[in-house]
Parts: sequence; C-alpha cells; structure tokens
Amino acid sequence: MTAATHSTLFPQVPDSADAVLEGLDPEQREVATALHGPVCVLAGAGTGKTRAITHRIAYGVRAGILHPSSILAVTFTNRAAGEMRGRLRQLGAGGVQARTFHSAALRQLQYFWPKAIGGAMPRLVDRKIQLVADAAAACRIRLDRGELRDVTAEIEWSKVTQTVPADYAAAAAKAGRESPRDPAEIAQLYAAYEDVKRERSVIDFEDVLLLTVAVLQDRHDIAEQIRAQYQHFVVDEYQDVSPLQQRLLELWLGERDSLCVVGDASQTIYSFTGATPDHLLDFRTRHPGATVVKLVRDYRSTPQVVHLANGLLAQARGRAADHRLELVSQRAAGPEPVYAEYTDEPAEAEGAARRIRELVDSGVPASEIAVLFRTNAQSETYEQALADAAVPYQLRGAERFFDRPEVRKAGIALRGAARFGGNDSLLDDVVDLPSQVRAVLSGEGWTTRPPAGSGAVRERWESLAALVNLAQDFAAARPAATLADLVAELDERASAQHAPTVQGVTLASLHSAKGLEWDVVFLVGVAEGMMPITYARTDEQIEEERRLLYVGVTRAREHLHVSWALSRSPGGRASRRPSRFLDGLRPGSTATAGRTAAGKAGGIERGTPGTRESAPKRAQRVPARCRVCGRTLTDPGEMKLMRCDDCPSDMNEGLYERLREWRADQARSSGQPAFCVFTDRTLMAIAESAPDDERELARIPGVGMRKLTRYGADVLAICAGQSLAESTDHD
Repeated sequence: MTAATHSTLFPQVPDSADAVLEGLDPEQREVATALHGPVCVLAGAGTGKTRAITHRIAYGVRAGILHPSSILAVTFTNRAAGEMRGRLRQLGAGGVQARTFHSAALRQLQYFWPKAIGGAMPRLVDRKIQLVADAAAACRIRLDRGELRDVTAEIEWSKVTQTVPADYAAAAAKAGRESPRDPAEIAQLYAAYEDVKRERSVIDFEDVLLLTVAVLQDRHDIAEQIRAQYQHFVVDEYQDVSPLQQRLLELWLGERDSLCVVGDASQTIYSFTGATPDHLLDFRTRHPGATVVKLVRDYRSTPQVVHLANGLLAQARGRAADHRLELVSQRAAGPEPVYAEYTDEPAEAEGAARRIRELVDSGVPASEIAVLFRTNAQSETYEQALADAAVPYQLRGAERFFDRPEVRKAGIALRGAARFGGNDSLLDDVVDLPSQVRAVLSGEGWTTRPPAGSGAVRERWESLAALVNLAQDFAAARPAATLADLVAELDERASAQHAPTVQGVTLASLHSAKGLEWDVVFLVGVAEGMMPITYARTDEQIEEERRLLYVGVTRAREHLHVSWALSRSPGGRASRRPSRFLDGLRPGSTATAGRTAAGKAGGIERGTPGTRESAPKRAQRVPARCRVCGRTLTDPGEMKLMRCDDCPSDMNEGLYERLREWRADQARSSGQPAFCVFTDRTLMAIAESAPDDERELARIPGVGMRKLTRYGADVLAICAGQSLAESTDHD
C-alpha cells in the first residue's frame, strides 16, 4: 500500500505493532517510531502528516510503549479531532484523547473548578456578539452589525495574545493591526465587555484557556495531577498556535519533553487571529535535543501542480520562506495548470461554469470540484453562473449570497422603494435605475468608496456593492427596466440558486478551504487587488497572501484552473492585471526581481542533547524546605510561602495591604479575577520576603516570567516603599 493522504485506511485493524508501520515511507516511519523526547515534524501540503502522527500514536500504543489514556492529541477543529479519533480506532488505538485546545481545557476547568476556585463554574457563552453590543451600549458607542463582528474579533485577538484592555492600543500598533475603530474606543469596549461578563457570571471561550492557565500556574498540585494523567502530547497544525495556547501547552508539559508537534510555516494563513509560526520555527531552539523530520513527498498532487506550488514560494520573503519545504510529487504526470484571462468577472464566472459543466458531463463527480476565491463576496457571481449552467453547488464557510443578512435587508429596502418610491426623499433627484439603487443602498451602508481594512465591515460593503453592480448590468441589458423589475429579477435569482447541496461543486473562500482537497480546483479572481487583497500593505501581509494562494494551489490533486478578469463588469476599462504572484509562472510572464529562497529537502535531523547553550536551561528540581524550621515541604501553599503554615511569619502587614490594593486595581483595569494577577499566597510570600530586585522576586513561586515582565516593576516599587508615580518618574 502506498503512503497517501487520499487513500483508504487499513480496512481491518492491523494485527501487530509492526503491521501499523506497513505502507509508511521512510520519513513517515521515522515519525511513527520516534517515541521518546521532543519531535518536530515539518510537513508540506499533501505529505501525509495526519497519517504519520496517527500511526505514531497507534504504534506506540500497540507496542506497549505508550498507554492510551496517557496521550493527549490536540488539534484546531472538532472535525480534525474527530477524524483523528476515527483513524486511531481503525488502527487499534482506541481510548486516546484527541481534542481541540478549548475542549481539553474546558474539561479540565470543569473538573477542577470546585477545588481550585470553589462554587459553581460560570456559564460558558457560545457567542459574544450580544455581550459586545451590551458593552457598547454601556459605553454609549453605537456599532452596526459589521462593526460588532469586527470589535468582537479584536477582543478575541487581544485575549489569545494575552493583551489586557489597557495595553490594546500599544499591542495593536506593534502588531500592525488596522483597528476597525479608534484603538482607545476598542480598549474601552474591551474593558466594558469584561465588566458585562463579570456582572452576569459568564465566561467566553478565550476565558476557558485563560482560566485554565491561571489555575495551572497557581495550583501546582492541580498541575501535577494533570501531568500525571497526560504524559505524551501531540499537537497538529502547530503553525496556528497562539501565544495563549502555547502557554497552556507549556503548563501541561511541565519539565517534561515528550512532545510531538506537526506543522508547515508555509501554510500560516491565520495570523490575523493571533496565530504565529514562531513556536514551530523556534522549536529546535527550545528543544536542542529534538528529532526533526521533514515530510516533502507529496502524495496528493501531480508533478505539474506541485511545480506551481513550489514556484509560488520560490520568490517568498521572510522567516517562514526561509524554512519552506520543496515538495516532491509521488504521483504520475498530469495535465499542466490552465491559465485563463477574461474581459470581465461575469465572463470569468461563465467560463468556469462552462468548463465545470463539461467535467460533470464527462463523469467527474461534482463533489470533486471546487471554486476557490479570496472573499466571500465573490461567491454570488459564481452561484449565478453555476445555477445558469444547471450545476449543483454547495457553499462552505459562507452563507448563500441572498441569505446574508445585509442582502436580505437590502432586498426589503429595495422592495419598499419600488412600492412607495414616490414618497422617498432619497429618490427625488435620481432618475436612472442604478442611481436609484445606489441611493437606497446608501441608507444600508453602501458608499462610493470601500471601507479601509478587512473583516466584516468590508465584506458587508462588498455584498451591497455586488447589488449595485448587478443593477448596473441589469439596466445596461434592459434600459427601460424599473426598480420593480429589478426586485422581481432579484427574487428570481434567489429562487434559482436554491440548488441541492448534496454532490455539489464546492464554493469556498481560500481560508475555509484549508485542510480540504479536490480532484479539480478553479482558483478565480487571481488579479492584483484581490490576490494580494488591496488592504494587504506590509511585507508580512503580502507574504501571508502569497501563502494563502499556495494553500489554494495545493488543494488540487490533478486539474488546476487559474483565472483572472481584466475589468469588473462588461464594457469596463481593462485596468486590472494578473496577480504578481504568478509572475514567472504563467506563460508569457517574467519573474519578479528578488531573491529566490532555497527550499528545504526532506529528511531527518537528530538532536544533540548534550549541546544546550542555545536554549534556556531548566532549573533542576530540589526539595523545597521551610526557611524557618528546615522541614521538607509538600503542600503547594506552604511551598509558595517557603515555610510551614504553623511556623512564625515575618510578613510586613502594611506591605501586604498595599500589594492587595494594587492587585485590586490591576484586576479592575484588566477585567480579570484578582487571583489571575497574583494569588493571596503569592502576595503573602512577596510581603514576607520583600524582594529588592527582579532576581529575588523571580525566585518566589507563582511569579513566572510573564508576570515578572508585566508586574515586576510595580511590585518592586511597592516593596521599596515608593509610589508607582515615583517609580515611573525615576524610570
């Protein structure tokens, strides 16, 4: 059996541990048998990474090296976790926990809440939108639906990057984020959102991770209980880990290094959510003894598709590009990618639909065909073109165009204007149909210029702009058409697009296509301004757009169609040009000037456990002893104080009260419980030792590097008897 991603798994459970290894290529086999110490798997698209790590877990279990209940496999979607559990069962390794970060953390938080916090755990809310709306109302800030989504996204980003409200503006500027509103307003809304949650005794999904981290940091007994349960960790899609998820993983691990991570820096396309490939790229630095295995044998795509994918990244820049993998196709030769240029977007959609109709008629299942685009707003043109060609389709990761709230609301407004337009002052000075539509939709949020940035506001505008464009095209085809005629046309189009979704061609954005594959892929709208998208301005943003196109190319197994349009609408000025990412790759083009990054070959790199100069040394654990009587300490609370509970305390009561007041202020400003700043035990330990410098403060249990960096200056100033204002002036 050949190693492949698009293949049937073993139909029967392998009868031995060695049988689990059958059919793996040399690098996959190395992953499967590397069961001790840290392992980093750099896996290119289509190289069978899920196969490699599931066989690794199954081999360890079947060989008696790993116990199923001691393994925690973590991935990023419930779908991926379910697939992993299914594969493990088929390999005879049932009982292994495969979960998302949030699912694993929630189980632990629910179990340990009574012991760590006490009382009932707050209710977990599924959606933040209403809470953000209530926070905005409390701040007397008016947000429309699109802005609510964008502000919610900013709050989520802040929390996964461990940014408190007071630090939002500086953190957003440092990260180069384009805030949907003034950063000070976002910070105000973020703080108010935390207040609303606290008042209602609810938590959100990011709180699940934050609270689990807080419990594991402050309760060593609970952390050790979890570490005793889970001793081996596997993390898939490691390039998508956020700083908060990385911190949780470190707390799960403790001082151990039984960790296998899998990822590909060239598929980092979610940095706007807080994901960063740095943890993957720095893995060897943190773990000098790690085994690094590179998977580059591509079992998914033909050599022609792989050649284009490699070529896309050859001109890439930046750190991820320095670690790119040069894929090597393992499939027989297939057709060359097809490049097509069209006069306008409707012609491009009709061309794709016509070719898809031919493929379906020739026997290609519609479910094995995908049309991938950069933004969800592009879907409407392809929905209509496929409906006109009688090709069934299904939308993934997006609502049907006519089911989108802004489109439905716009339809109601247009219908009302068609009936009572004579009494609408907006229509007093307009005569032609396109002008009437623009006037009506201006009341729904459409403007002549698109909004800056990305996200929900931009997508909402693009949906309304599609209706404006549709009105222009309709009027050009039927000069005598009225607004009522257009409304009837919209109703007919909405009805015609209710096609069956089963066995349909997939319409999907490039982001939502991650992790999927099809025999035939149409990459559409690959023109400047869309790929890269207009609002991608920095080098980092441009490179992420390139990686997004790379993900799109590598979704194709055999047939790949790449197209672009020279103008938006029929008769428009042909001012567009193909994406710069295709320079030197499509026929007749010249490569963009710039360095060519060398791809990394596949293979295995052994770690050098004895050479640890480049990595921070971990302190050796020594028995904790009471600083008063010298008895060995075992209770976590006593270990934090470094003395027995019944030994005399030399705590400075005044200092302790000042620290408590400071902690209360910090908790209020950051919108988190006081114990998340420092626990009572940690404050007592600080008040007893009254540290003079950071080194002494860092020795106190419960004061980690993150808290030392964030709070160290304040705590040392308080211990020195200074006011915080004096400390700031002195600095």
